[in-house]
Amino acid sequence: MTSPDNSNAQSGNSKPLKIGWFSTGRGEGSYGLLESALKAIDSGDLPAELAFVFVNRVKGQTKRTDRFLELVESRGIPLVTLSSRDFRRSHDNKPWAELREAFDQAAIELLRPHSADIAVHAGYMLIAPLLCSEYLTLNLHPALPGGTIGMWQQAVWDVITYDLDETGAMIHVSTEEVDEGPVLSTTTFGVKGGAFTPLWDEVSHADLVALKENPGEALPLFKAIREAGVLRERPLLIETLKAVAQGRIDPAGSGEIIDLTPEVEAVVANL
Repeated sequence: MTSPDNSNAQSGNSKPLKIGWFSTGRGEGSYGLLESALKAIDSGDLPAELAFVFVNRVKGQTKRTDRFLELVESRGIPLVTLSSRDFRRSHDNKPWAELREAFDQAAIELLRPHSADIAVHAGYMLIAPLLCSEYLTLNLHPALPGGTIGMWQQAVWDVITYDLDETGAMIHVSTEEVDEGPVLSTTTFGVKGGAFTPLWDEVSHADLVALKENPGEALPLFKAIREAGVLRERPLLIETLKAVAQGRIDPAGSGEIIDLTPEVEAVVANL
């Protein structure tokens, strides 16, 4: 496992943090995270460089992924692709649980020519135990510590189901236990009051099981919570990477959890 050398950042003679970026590149969220990182690097706000981008899809699988791949290529960033779909097909469509380690090993071999201080899973939709052993890996999770484990959709539904006043996101170290590695940073935001009030009123007496079926993710409250989260996930990731590069956060997760809500809200206020 590799880890960043932050001594230069702490002494003022910093060198760019080399980041390996893992993504499935399947939608606007993944694209936006990468785009935000590139903008922060270009502006000098994030003293880092992308050592490589790994995508578990290849060109031609989906238009959205193609757009993501084109962004990487347009910037001259080393791009490594390995289709998890094709990998499974070539292994008799065995259950993914039986193929996960073999896929990780194949990915690691493809990435041998590249080195990185840390890796980031930003919209990477695979559980990757071997990759987490090979790289010190940070993961963006759309819930607060002790909250939802799993996909962002479940995190939003949990906010509605449990009538929560606030929610948030965190950056944690990826481990073999999904979404349970050491937490590095968090951001929190409210989901009550203001524009949220009429949206909560709409569901106050509704059958939540029925709402999940229809309208599902088109439910205005669901969309509003998700949009508020997405606005904050990007600056949370950038601010966390910046803190790692500057030596303010130990990427191994041995320090205290840092609340980056003020920094994140300052970015959101200027959007």
